[in-house]
Amino acid sequence: MDTLELIQTRRSVRKYTGERVGDTDIDRILEAGRWAPSGLNNQPWRFAIIRKAGTKKELAAATKYSAVILGADALIAVFLDRLAIYDKTKDAQSAGACIQNMLLQAHSLGLGACWLGQILAKADMVKKALGAPDSYELMAVITLGHPEPAKLSGRREELEKLVFLREEV
Repeated sequence: MDTLELIQTRRSVRKYTGERVGDTDIDRILEAGRWAPSGLNNQPWRFAIIRKAGTKKELAAATKYSAVILGADALIAVFLDRLAIYDKTKDAQSAGACIQNMLLQAHSLGLGACWLGQILAKADMVKKALGAPDSYELMAVITLGHPEPAKLSGRREELEKLVFLREEV
């Protein structure tokens, strides 16, 4: 599928079949993330791959979306390494691009994924559960799995509502 179709058909998936996500697929998802743009090519993102039920249970306690975490086969926690950043805003934007790349790659592989941001409210619990270094700042947790069949739809505002200036030459 072409890039725009991939973007337009990707949805946040919150229910999974329980089927295992292969390590090769996870590596391809991480590979897509690491190729995101970053200022000065500093690549400040760091990843934790979570599969153990006990660790998932600890992370589930840090969010109201515990059922999504517990139902996923794997999780990817995305961090910024504050020792590698040069501009907090630019590097946080780069982390967002990294996460989007991973979501799109998961979709292209036929997998479901969900970007969990609400878990940031208890980022310290996540860092402790994962043994993350002090310099790591949690950006998101991505859930991964084979999606349960569902009719997922999306809606976007018309471009006319979003573009406030269009200069003509």
